[in-house]
Amino acid sequence: MPETVKVLRVIARLNVGGPALHVAYLTAGLAPRGYDTTLVAGTIARGEESMAFVADAHNVHVETLGDLHREISPIRDLRAIVQLAQLIRRERPTILHTHTAKAGAVGRIAALLARGARPPIVIHTFHGHVLRGYFGRVKTFGFRTLERWLARTSTALVAVSPEVRDDLVALGVAPASKFTVVRLGIDLPRRVDNDAAQRREARRQMGLRDEAFVVGWVGRMTAVKRTELVVRALQDLVARNVDAFVVLVGDGPDRDQLERYAHELGVIKRCLFLGYQEDVARFYDAIDVLVLPSINEGTPVSVIEALAARRPAVATRVGGVPDVVRDGIDGFLVDADDVDALATRLAELAADPELRARMGEAGHARVIERYAVARLVDDVDRLYRELLAERGLPLPG
Repeated sequence: MPETVKVLRVIARLNVGGPALHVAYLTAGLAPRGYDTTLVAGTIARGEESMAFVADAHNVHVETLGDLHREISPIRDLRAIVQLAQLIRRERPTILHTHTAKAGAVGRIAALLARGARPPIVIHTFHGHVLRGYFGRVKTFGFRTLERWLARTSTALVAVSPEVRDDLVALGVAPASKFTVVRLGIDLPRRVDNDAAQRREARRQMGLRDEAFVVGWVGRMTAVKRTELVVRALQDLVARNVDAFVVLVGDGPDRDQLERYAHELGVIKRCLFLGYQEDVARFYDAIDVLVLPSINEGTPVSVIEALAARRPAVATRVGGVPDVVRDGIDGFLVDADDVDALATRLAELAADPELRARMGEAGHARVIERYAVARLVDDVDRLYRELLAERGLPLPG
């Protein structure tokens, strides 16, 4: 019988975003290559939307760990560590691979607690990080210290972009030699489409005129996403006599405040709040440009999907965004908090349909292969095999 390598993959929660897609596609893609993976996920927070349907669609069973969740809670976190250590002892995986910060901490501490059952290979993937710009000085120092210690307990570390890796190296988490860059893999042909007739129908359903300039935003409405800048940029565009609208897909704790802000600025009638949408293709059909004004990002899935749908992006030059958007080629990059630059670039694209088309084509040609699921599976399979061979462990058959 061919050798099977047991993998325990852990993520904090399967909420809307790139990490949930990443682990679902990766788990399904590695199965035919001889990896028997148990995918463990925590619970999503109130107000978040689940992407567990992606795992279901790929026949990926999810083992739910009820005490693993986003918020810091000493009692629940300790219970999650103990429960995961017990799961490690029961499953005896050769590889423990954690994704996202909370799962990375819980999972790697649990591996130590498992003692003799500790997996010989422990990997953590940084889909971004919370070590700058999220918390106060004391808490940030604590998280950095924890990540440095956890890095020493890890066999290898993965970053989803060179920028995320370089940032973590600069923060002293680990030397560059310990990192491997593995970009996200997304089933883009399934998630996006591009058809003129569908565009007209999507706009008709949303009550948008064919000739209007439509800016799109996708994500979770939280402080780090700076969604208020989307509304401010819209106000600026209208002041420049651009017949502009904004379509926002997603939800979150800042939604009510954002709607009030749009009222205050007098542009609420030009804002469409669609909430969470499982079918994002219709959204990309309707828009002309995607905007992303975040102050921190790992790898922005919404931008990748927009480029795949031949829609250019205007985004802030933060985190892993420059790895996705080539400034002046398939979109524009602006400094964080520079709403004037954001509006200026949007106005430039509004005035030049040929530029939008050219940038959209350039982005599409690049992202389809660069972020393919097959490439993701190849990269991780290669990493696993290298680490297994280094330790003299059996390779998957």
